[in-house]
Amino acid sequence: MSLSDDAATRVEDEPVRKRGRLRSRRRNVVFSALAALVAVVVVLVVSLTGRDDDRPPARGSGNAGPVAGGTLRYAVAGTQVSLDPAVAATAITGLIDRNIFDSLVVQTGADSFGPWLAKQWAVSADGKTYTFTLREGVRFHDGTPFTAQAVKASLDHVVDPATKSAYAASLIAPYEKSRVVSDLVVEVTLSRPFTPFLQALSVPYLGIQSPAALAKPVAQYEPVGTGPFSYVSWEKDKRVSLKKNPGYSSPPENASHRGAPYLDNLVFEFVSEDATRYGALTSGQVQAIAGVPPVDAERLKSLPGFTLNAQETPGLNYNLYFNQTRGPLRDVRVRRAFSAAIDVEGLVKNIYFGHFKAARNPLSPTTAAYDAGAESARAAYDPAQAKRLLDEAGWTKTDADGYRVKDGKTLTLVWPFWAEGNKEQRDVLAEGIQAQAKLAGIKVDRPAVDTGTFVSKHLIGGGYDLIDVSFARPTPDVLRFAFASGNTYAKAGGNVALVRSPQIDHWVEEAAETSDLATAVRDYSAVQTEVLKQAYVLPLYTPVQLVGLSGKVRGVTFDAQTYPVFHGAWLGA
Repeated sequence: MSLSDDAATRVEDEPVRKRGRLRSRRRNVVFSALAALVAVVVVLVVSLTGRDDDRPPARGSGNAGPVAGGTLRYAVAGTQVSLDPAVAATAITGLIDRNIFDSLVVQTGADSFGPWLAKQWAVSADGKTYTFTLREGVRFHDGTPFTAQAVKASLDHVVDPATKSAYAASLIAPYEKSRVVSDLVVEVTLSRPFTPFLQALSVPYLGIQSPAALAKPVAQYEPVGTGPFSYVSWEKDKRVSLKKNPGYSSPPENASHRGAPYLDNLVFEFVSEDATRYGALTSGQVQAIAGVPPVDAERLKSLPGFTLNAQETPGLNYNLYFNQTRGPLRDVRVRRAFSAAIDVEGLVKNIYFGHFKAARNPLSPTTAAYDAGAESARAAYDPAQAKRLLDEAGWTKTDADGYRVKDGKTLTLVWPFWAEGNKEQRDVLAEGIQAQAKLAGIKVDRPAVDTGTFVSKHLIGGGYDLIDVSFARPTPDVLRFAFASGNTYAKAGGNVALVRSPQIDHWVEEAAETSDLATAVRDYSAVQTEVLKQAYVLPLYTPVQLVGLSGKVRGVTFDAQTYPVFHGAWLGA
């Protein structure tokens, strides 16, 4: 399925700022210091062009600055599975909904946050209560006012079991309740201290929704936020269309543009085939695309009238997870044998032409608390060692096709192929993995499945041995999402390896609550080492946002999760 050295809480008036510093200094120092450990700091906002002007001239006026009007078509791989950010977990949902929904806070650094819909906040001494003071005069796309009740309704909606959240609920697992203090003040209570709370509130999956829209039956749901663009239509498997919110007045603190969007319309086209998507860009059918095929990346860079933007994504790498609760993968020797049989570096180099880096850790190097030392715990590529481990595990016989056999059963692993979610030539990488696993005597079946089957039978039902996924989130708390026992997909988490480790649970929960830097560093490092040692995961590559743009597209920026931001984008001549 896709993160500064300032204090995490920034507020507008000095008295509240001082109170926030005193109350949250111990908690926030943990991740501020963790951020200093990473060699590559998350790109906060990368502007592709020009200046900002809140009073743009009309199109064709001849002014060299931003111009108003026009439709930007952005082609992406895959498709939308839900319009509700509280429900869906896909990167496409986050990309689209970021334009519709504003958040309470904005992530401005690896662990710093600024005002957005909340203009200030304070944290209680015990770290369990957050009091947010909200911006005045903001309205939802349906005309209703943004108030504290909307914050309460949105957060309650996320954790409501009836919502069936596939991701958002896990981000605020300690959420207990919200209390409306006044129209513009809301108090949020957690069951325990939770350092990642502000970061969670900054992502589109927890964007603030109109209570009136949430009150409608599920079948009538349409996304209604306060963001720069409003929802127009969703043509399933084809496109989602948005239009300009002319009254937009609530950009985040670090926005490059303060007023309404320049663009009249923003359309997300769903084009799964890499070559087709690339051709749509170069032929002018669309003005920008996500997922430029690595094979075409260098050519695009040198093509007149086009630009290529590359952003290494923070969070979880593109990893292959081992379901250690069933079949041969219950044995750690088989899991390590599989890992040792795969030449990840060779495959990634040959398929991605140097644009993607082979991964040695489940965590992206751009994420705070990444531990390069943990890499020594993984099973390095060693075909001879893979065969020795399989022998030790009792898979000593082979059939006529060269696959290992034990107790009359072939060593077969099921790795479902979800075509709608395929991107970045992951199917080609899987073929290489299949071929190398076969050399070790491991058979990998790749049954093609539709979205319904992929979710119900596999992600929720656990009917797989191997499953591949990446997830963008600029915080080491993503390790809790991926490996805590309670964070299975059925419970809105990302623990697709179905790990059940009290020790890992202790580490990730302690890291999320502690105010001690040394403890947090130790815990996150320990998790990275343990999951590699136990071979719960085979890291494959670090995802890179390869965004191709027509030279006419100006003013696109990128947020902490490397999502493109279109609020200040405009189309030149």
